Amino acid sequence: MNEGIVYVLTNPAMPKLVKIGKTGRGVETRLNDLYTTGVPLPFECAYAARVEDMDKVEKAFHNAFGPYRVNPRREFFEIEPEQAIGLLDLMKLEDMTPAMQAEAEQVDVQAKASAEKLKRSRRPNLNYIEMGIPIGSTLLYQGDGETTCTVADGRNVSFEGRTLSLTKLTKELRQQPDRPIRGPAHWSYDGRLLNDLYEETYGDD
Repeated sequence: MNEGIVYVLTNPAMPKLVKIGKTGRGVETRLNDLYTTGVPLPFECAYAARVEDMDKVEKAFHNAFGPYRVNPRREFFEIEPEQAIGLLDLMKLEDMTPAMQAEAEQVDVQAKASAEKLKRSRRPNLNYIEMGIPIGSTLLYQGDGETTCTVADGRNVSFEGRTLSLTKLTKELRQQPDRPIRGPAHWSYDGRLLNDLYEETYGDD
């Protein structure tokens, strides 16, 4: 067995790609290595887990997401982070995400600020009305196929008498308050994922 860490990384300079890899040294070291290879902004750790056999787990991921791999020689996949996170969570010995995210914050403070600025400028805030979803519409949670919430206004939903963002509600339902989660990736409207509706509304021409 070759125990180590398998990670899921994202980068605001590559908003539609996810990097899945392994390391025996620590994700923070790997993040530093990657940032020195000509990438304009530092990678962010979406999820990291210590696993029993990192080689076997990494290979399984690369096989599972092979059709979405953008280059056979690189570890980048055109998928949502949650697709990889959900599988990796099932195989973890220990969730290393909080520690790795804390370390990642030290990679380059100025670069992190630039990354946040780029994310804000590139990805408009979700607005249900702009996406063609009327106030009062019902959204279905894909996590169990049963839980629903109601669109309260352009940016918030109503659930059990509370008004909150979809991301906050998703974190509560998944019991993962500190993990980066994209709420729209877990909900659908009229049979269509909100992520797809978002891309149709705000995606590149």
